[in-house]
Amino acid sequence: MSTTQPDPTVLTPQPGNATIAMRFEVTTLPVADVDRSRAFYESLGWRLDIDFMPAPGSRAVQFTPLGSQASIQFAQGPIAPKNGPLQNLIVVVDDIVAARDDLIARGVEVGEIFHTEPGKGPAPGLDPERTSYANRATFADPDGNTWVLQEVTERIPGRV
Repeated sequence: MSTTQPDPTVLTPQPGNATIAMRFEVTTLPVADVDRSRAFYESLGWRLDIDFMPAPGSRAVQFTPLGSQASIQFAQGPIAPKNGPLQNLIVVVDDIVAARDDLIARGVEVGEIFHTEPGKGPAPGLDPERTSYANRATFADPDGNTWVLQEVTERIPGRV
């Protein structure tokens, strides 16, 4: 199997590129039932950051996965997003087998592990070389927002 190595110059600042640091912090998920969603994300072991009423008739909830600098939010009332569900939200893990087993033990339905073969696409099972970024498995929350577990054991140069 041949692999294409990432081009480290892609992550090197180029003329005309942004010079102000921006950090992706939160994404908002569309949900039908805030309490059901709160119970689901609590069952994953994610940290509840806040559950509050920002305005009359509105409620907002935020969770952060263990070790993540980015969070998710969902809401009800006028502030709730109307589009959805969101697809292929990626959660990076160090060990996909352990992460999948943990989610299953928590009662989450998780698809089988698959890997991507460059130039060929998805293939069943673990990548034989456990190549970083190759191994994946999917699960969904009660509203159909889908998540992809992706095993990353070695970062692309330039990523923190």
